[in-house]
Amino acid sequence: MGPPWWHGAVLYQLYVRSWRDTNDDGYGDVRGIIERLDHLSWLGVDGIWLSPTMPSPDADWGYDVSDYTGVHPELGTLADLDELITQAGQRGMRVLLDLVPNHTSSAHPWFIDAASSPDSAHRDYYVWADPGPDGGPPNNWLDFTGRPAWQWHESGQYYLHNFLAVQPDLNWWQPAVHAAFRDILEFWFNRGVAGFRVDVAHGLYKDAELRDNPPLAGDKPENPLEGRFGQRPVYNANRPETHGVYRDWRKIADSYAPPRLLLGETWVAEPERLAAYYGDNDELQLAFNFPFALAEFDAPRLAKIVEQTLAALPPGACPVWMSSNHDIGRFPSRWCDGDERKVRLALLVLTTLPGTTVLYYGDEIGMTDVDVPPALRQDTATLDNDAHGNRDRARTPMPWDASAGGGFSAPGVTPWLPLADPPGANVADQRADADSILWLCRRLVALRRAELSGGIDPKTDFEHLPAREGQWAYRVGSLVVAANFSGQPAGIPPAAGEVLLTTSGPAASQRVLGPWEGVVARLAT
Repeated sequence: MGPPWWHGAVLYQLYVRSWRDTNDDGYGDVRGIIERLDHLSWLGVDGIWLSPTMPSPDADWGYDVSDYTGVHPELGTLADLDELITQAGQRGMRVLLDLVPNHTSSAHPWFIDAASSPDSAHRDYYVWADPGPDGGPPNNWLDFTGRPAWQWHESGQYYLHNFLAVQPDLNWWQPAVHAAFRDILEFWFNRGVAGFRVDVAHGLYKDAELRDNPPLAGDKPENPLEGRFGQRPVYNANRPETHGVYRDWRKIADSYAPPRLLLGETWVAEPERLAAYYGDNDELQLAFNFPFALAEFDAPRLAKIVEQTLAALPPGACPVWMSSNHDIGRFPSRWCDGDERKVRLALLVLTTLPGTTVLYYGDEIGMTDVDVPPALRQDTATLDNDAHGNRDRARTPMPWDASAGGGFSAPGVTPWLPLADPPGANVADQRADADSILWLCRRLVALRRAELSGGIDPKTDFEHLPAREGQWAYRVGSLVVAANFSGQPAGIPPAAGEVLLTTSGPAASQRVLGPWEGVVARLAT
């Protein structure tokens, strides 16, 4: 049968509300995705992951779901989504949806019923508990803002919310919840959806005894992957029972031809814990590597994370690499401080590592974070929460051209979030410039498809090569990648033969890397 389609693939995360507005309401929509599919086809991506498209009150912009089998009316209809899947398929691209199984909206019919009475049919769909001995919350768990993760309800108990109070956590100890999500998966798979990015994939089950989380150890700065607000999330996340859910879902995904993809949002620090979500290649097929994405743009640190990840994954497993998303911000800002040389180098690394690459919309033009003033922010969950950051900075409209509205909406329409002021990079100008970041990204994606898709085994077809301080060199398949993470010139390793591509321009016979420059070459024979 050959390797699955996502081995060596490039996936593209598309934030629907910020992609293209076709009905002049200031919000992107599904019709806008269809309208600009040719951009993604030209870029060469293999699959599109859509930010939440399901109906929602939008307290957390779709991550508070009120209906798992519909489309948000502001974004379009089921017919629009069906057409998108068909149109993308005609261009050789697959469509993944965002699935939120850890919690629902408090406006979901399940929770409305659950909150109506302690004896209601859906009460046990959610995590309810009596007050603690002091009359307060049942334990010390905190939500993602650092506030107590328990909300008192007039029905006489607290309910759990690891995120906002309007996002009550589901109770995965309840078999009916499992049955409901099996039906949800099959509903979308039967409509042609190629898979899901699974939100809070490390969540789901909570400790049955609701034990207090232990404190963070030591005096080192808090790492969001290890814990926050002085606690380690031992009992409200990463519970062992969660793996059974993914073994169950994997059987469903594998029952389709071709198999459907489960891509997990796995906020874990240790490579062994990340690898656990692959199971024995019978759980998630892909799990996001947040230590890589959140690391500094530093050759030794990134190389070490790659090495540790590949060593931990089970044989045949496929790693996945990304550096930008809707929560953590854009790598051209966080990694590169807007330096175009560094942006080009980062794209070279992202697209030449073995496994699956995920680009965030705008990565291909080096789009940076936008300074969204508080008065214009839409992510109200973070307005008074400095620890979590301003997530709107990475969710602003895609700049398609240099016009006042960036080609996102019709002239005179105010977009839901502001564009950069002054304007930054845009697609049209870079498409017209063969030396632009956009063209470099396209060439990298084409090279990846030609050389690294399918048969590359991340464990046996990848190795680090000797490199001087400030450099990173590795062999992947029959290619050699050399990246200079310094402001000084550097040599190309002896293993590099014919140079196929450089981050600074056309391939040349050069044997010296400029500052923050990278090359891809044939392995010397």
